[in-house]
Amino acid sequence: MSRARVIPAVDHLLGLPAVQALAAAHGPRRVRQALDEEVDRLRAALVAGQTDAATRESAGALIVERLQHHLGETSESSLRPVINATGVIIHTNLGRAPLSPEALDAMRRVGAGYSTLEFDLATGQRGARHQHLTTALREATGAEAGVATNNTAAGLTLTLAAIAAGREVILSRGELVEIGGGFRIPEILQGSGARLREVGTTNRTRVADYGAAISERTGAILRVHPSNFRMEGFTERPALAELAALARRFSLPLIEDQGSGWLGLDLFATHAFPAEARLLLAREPAVRDSIRDGADLVAFSADKLLGGPQAGLVVGRADLIARLGRHPLMRAVRVDKITYAGLEATLRAFTSGRAAETVPVVRMLALPLDAIARRATRLADLLRASGVECDTAAGLSTIGGGSLPGETLSTRLVRLDTGAPDRVLAALRAGRPPLIARIVDDRVCLDLRTVPEVDDDVVVRAVRDVMSAPRP
Repeated sequence: MSRARVIPAVDHLLGLPAVQALAAAHGPRRVRQALDEEVDRLRAALVAGQTDAATRESAGALIVERLQHHLGETSESSLRPVINATGVIIHTNLGRAPLSPEALDAMRRVGAGYSTLEFDLATGQRGARHQHLTTALREATGAEAGVATNNTAAGLTLTLAAIAAGREVILSRGELVEIGGGFRIPEILQGSGARLREVGTTNRTRVADYGAAISERTGAILRVHPSNFRMEGFTERPALAELAALARRFSLPLIEDQGSGWLGLDLFATHAFPAEARLLLAREPAVRDSIRDGADLVAFSADKLLGGPQAGLVVGRADLIARLGRHPLMRAVRVDKITYAGLEATLRAFTSGRAAETVPVVRMLALPLDAIARRATRLADLLRASGVECDTAAGLSTIGGGSLPGETLSTRLVRLDTGAPDRVLAALRAGRPPLIARIVDDRVCLDLRTVPEVDDDVVVRAVRDVMSAPRP
């Protein structure tokens, strides 16, 4: 007699209350497919003598148990919220900038129904989606106008295609950078239809080098902020205002890829940032400064230091922005209504002076060291009370996301005395929600700068559960 004879009929299994409940939750078709797979798996195991399901009842119970586990695993989204305790503020792999409550509320309200995306309430006629950000971008950057694209690379490609396709774009050799995902500035230029004209050397480029390269073939001057690396030592780079004066002399547009999306410290009160963060941010090129210094178009990210949803923003002269809006590529790279809503709410937080309190990325930058230290001490005390050996120590948070390369902020770490730190990191990642930490000096460390204070107790439970679990 075949051992597989103990497997109940599929119709019988489908009629079980537990399976019917699964069908109501996941759909009959999906449950039937998964059930067939589990039956086949158990049949193969029985034939091979790899399971001891000896009766019809035990075989049925095992199939239902495996079916529940199977559907539970496959129904969970692979894109899941996590707690970021790494101290990397703009963590590209973890989705970069968390959004503000105001941005999320605006996105929910617009996404839940119909909206005025391309509708003019005054005339009842078709409107233009680009107008939704015009006022907010003008107030936030000082530019005449602006447009949104799905990321900065798209914004730069659109800009070059609309302004300089078929013509030369002058760029310093020291700015031929590669940005995230393997995209290289020369390749973006090529994709836009523009031709690269390199000037200067890797470490030194002067205004005269740009001037010597200008000809009747020149379409624009491009300046790229090397946001993910820093060059030090024997270097020279002209100020943006110098390039702007040269561009005006030859009636050429000056385009800047500013990268990080930092608007500028002049939008904040003097007390908004601790001295360490303020000095750090003062060294980052600001969009508002670029516009004041004469850049005709500035492309930058909305989901880095701006702290908004993923998008690329291009601001500058109204006539040039209008050319971008009319270009055929605009339709391919434009953003949707939900992104517009989130962007406008984020920009309003800056112009109203609330960004340091409401925009998470800015709030993390502005978080005082003593506030982090108090939370770290409380968290360590709670963990020790649960039997987890740990202490606190000085550490460094990282900005990340291709912004402020190499710059750090002082923080206070909670250090776990665990042994096998890689195993503990993996166990924390497997939790619900996953907790992402880092290893410093062979110890698992938690940096609360990037953890919302409301999640502190969740962190305590996650660590306690992992440390109290039996070790393999």
